[in-house]
Amino acid sequence: MIWGIGSTLIEEMRIVDGKVDIDNFNDYPLLTIGQAPHIETVLVEAGDGAPRGVGEPPIGPVAAAIGNAFFALSGVRLREIPFTPDRVLAALV
Repeated sequence: MIWGIGSTLIEEMRIVDGKVDIDNFNDYPLLTIGQAPHIETVLVEAGDGAPRGVGEPPIGPVAAAIGNAFFALSGVRLREIPFTPDRVLAALV
């Protein structure tokens, strides 16, 4: 979940002249635990009791959930992630 929130709100991989414009992760914005909201996890057992993984599948829907929450609040669709403050303000104007 935190990975999905970070990629939705602050992480951005820029491409310049066909190349990734980042040399290392020292300056790459990552959501830290201190910035993350409290998340309550509920695990639901599979009916047959077989083991299941959760891994990365929850990451994809996070941007849609945040975007839909913003739309419900403002009536404005955000169509480019990350939803940075500059992009949010531009969408509202």
